[in-house]
Amino acid sequence: MTTRERPSIVADDAFILFLPGMRAHVGAPLAAVGSLDCLETPAVQGWLHAHDTSLTSDQVRILPPEASAAIPEEAEYLPVPLSTEETEAVRRACATDVTADIEAQLLDFRHTAEDRDRLVHQALATGLPPHRIAELTGLDPQVVGELAGH
Repeated sequence: MTTRERPSIVADDAFILFLPGMRAHVGAPLAAVGSLDCLETPAVQGWLHAHDTSLTSDQVRILPPEASAAIPEEAEYLPVPLSTEETEAVRRACATDVTADIEAQLLDFRHTAEDRDRLVHQALATGLPPHRIAELTGLDPQVVGELAGH
């Protein structure tokens, strides 16, 4: 398959690229992503064999699903299904250091925010007043009051 026929995007399909004779400025090396379930499939192994290359070659790269427009015209590619976690790993590997750092911070925040209500309720149960919880967390005092039932 070549990019002359632009791929139709399946929600979680990433793209493994073979960039023969090109400097790899697109995507990330597979080694930077770590283990992906799809790499052990006969389809991927056969594709690599057909291109006489391996998973460790610098000419073999991976792109996340939303980056199909970045596939160079002369590249060969193979769409591969990824889990949500694998897709995030590919995105992080393809991001610049600054982007990867801020994305990691946002993911940490999301996990913290998901746990916010439990933590506020736990603090209230220990007797910490809502205004102090708001000061410590940076939450809007009205939000803390709503969680406290006030």
